[in-house]
Amino acid sequence: MRRLRAIIMVFCIVLLASGCWDNRDIDHRLMPVVMGVESNADGYKVYLQTPIPESNSLVSRIIIGEGKTINQIIDTINADMESRVDLLHVKILLFDKELAEKGMTDIVAGVMRSRSISSKTLVAICDDDMNAFFSSFEGSTSSTSLLDFFEKNSGWTPQLAITRTWEIYRSIHSYTRDVAIPILRRGETTLVDYIGSAVIKNGDMVGEITPAETLLYNAFNGHSTHGRIEVSDPGSVLILGNTMSYHSRMEGQIPSLTTKITFKVMLLETKGNVSSEQITKELEGMLTSRYKEILTKLQDTGADILGTGQLFRKELNRKNLKKWRTDYFPYMQTEISVDVDIENTGNLKTSAN
Repeated sequence: MRRLRAIIMVFCIVLLASGCWDNRDIDHRLMPVVMGVESNADGYKVYLQTPIPESNSLVSRIIIGEGKTINQIIDTINADMESRVDLLHVKILLFDKELAEKGMTDIVAGVMRSRSISSKTLVAICDDDMNAFFSSFEGSTSSTSLLDFFEKNSGWTPQLAITRTWEIYRSIHSYTRDVAIPILRRGETTLVDYIGSAVIKNGDMVGEITPAETLLYNAFNGHSTHGRIEVSDPGSVLILGNTMSYHSRMEGQIPSLTTKITFKVMLLETKGNVSSEQITKELEGMLTSRYKEILTKLQDTGADILGTGQLFRKELNRKNLKKWRTDYFPYMQTEISVDVDIENTGNLKTSAN
């Protein structure tokens, strides 16, 4: 009986230890860093930028597949490869601009449902020929160069929107919050050209904003704008930090929002004999005008990427929140004040007029 019990116990241990039957050695896995998706007549075309070990270094290899669905394409690639594609390591999901305008809802929902791609994957839009864009990375010895463009400890700047897959999924199912996604194309002398941000409403691209307007988008959503240099006629400053306060109220059926943004800056350069007060006044006027311009654009499209609807959730019931984009946001009244606080004069450099 003791021997029988021991055999049964060993058998149970073997069964419990069989959970790793589908594991693959890292040498038999392809781990793409960037995944590009564009639409074609039959469905989708997928581009995978994958680092391949070669001569004591990693070289970028571009793998391309076509099919009716993303999963079908990946399965076809797996059937033709000596290794299996592991999409969990994808760091950037790149959509073709035409596809973004048609709608990304199905793909984003599929990503969240299957979990084959991380929900934290960064999302961008390619305003270029996708094949030529990925071909520019072919053979590169830096397989993470595009990722470094988005990293805050590398190439990121405060005028670049950072949006992840789960944020797009949230905006699709939200009544009061939309998102902005950076738009990229091939650079002539640089890795890429950043040309602005796409305004995404319910998973569809409905407009664009400039890099300078994206700075205010980041500031409004509580992201630090440290490091951005603003240039005006009297001179230029380096933004050291920013804070924001706002007050929301309903005036009948019209939402009203009062916003105050404070930028702490360091003076870098001046032109001629100008005072700090002149530079402050110029910057405050420029930033206030820019805020009004971006808000006009957003109200015309009904896309609330600033998330102002979140501030009225206490004033509106759920039934009215469903109509925020159509019945409330386009008619919202706003008051904006921008304060620029010059903390120090930095390294002055005076130039002739």
